[in-house]
Amino acid sequence: MLLLTCKTNNFMNIRDFKAMVSLLDDSDGEVVGMVRDKIKGLGQEAIPLLEQEWDHYEENPVIQSKIEFLLQDLQTDSLLLDMKEWTAHGGEDLLRGLWLVSRLAYPENRIEKMRAEINKIYMDIWVLTHKDMHPADMLSVMNNVIFERMGFEPNVKSFHSPQNSLFNQVLEAKRGNPVTLSCLYILLAQKLDIPLYGVNLPNLFVMLFDIPGHAFYVNAFNKGQVFYRKDIDDYLKHMNLEPRKEYYQPCSHIEIVMRVLTNLAFAYQKSGDREREDQVNRILSVIHKS
Repeated sequence: MLLLTCKTNNFMNIRDFKAMVSLLDDSDGEVVGMVRDKIKGLGQEAIPLLEQEWDHYEENPVIQSKIEFLLQDLQTDSLLLDMKEWTAHGGEDLLRGLWLVSRLAYPENRIEKMRAEINKIYMDIWVLTHKDMHPADMLSVMNNVIFERMGFEPNVKSFHSPQNSLFNQVLEAKRGNPVTLSCLYILLAQKLDIPLYGVNLPNLFVMLFDIPGHAFYVNAFNKGQVFYRKDIDDYLKHMNLEPRKEYYQPCSHIEIVMRVLTNLAFAYQKSGDREREDQVNRILSVIHKS
């Protein structure tokens, strides 16, 4: 008989597991709490089994609902551990950080699919560029491929949609906010060996094309518009903000993902999805503590 191992090194067979799931609608709240803790103690092994059990309870929406909450808890626990590990390694792989964020809403999303999409766009740009190309010309090629050939657009109409912060959905719908569209540029620039980095401005996320003698800034949300340091000075003055070093210099991948998560939490808040908002804030808390 198939045995499951829980974190306390106890063993449970499938029949016992099914019996526990049936107790999720017990009238005794203490029993339900104990059952939830026991199932959560199984960790990620419990996820496929809970998904199977959910199908068996079509006539009992109460148990189905409680299974869904358990699945969300287990998936969030797994995500928190993965995000903590990603942060501990310095957030080296930006795409992995964005993929982890996307798992909040799309737990089955595969990072390989996202990498394949990036590689496809990269190849379209690569064949049109060469190593001696002027930086401005290289940016023009990127702009053309991203916005004209591939059809990406800034999502102005639904600026606060959660989908704008879920990078798998940005790649699929070809619409995003300033941060996620900038992430697309940055990921492509890394493959093209172009020094393009994120810059964390208040209420706006932009990029720095950091080539000596040719440095300039890029606004992905305005389809790759070029601007300069003086424009940031003017922007900060307009916002009544004092200039700070970080408003002009590249930020880390961890800071980029935190900006994505902050936007996502705000989007869920505006849509009234408090449960999702709390999940995002839990992840932000884990990153802050790392």
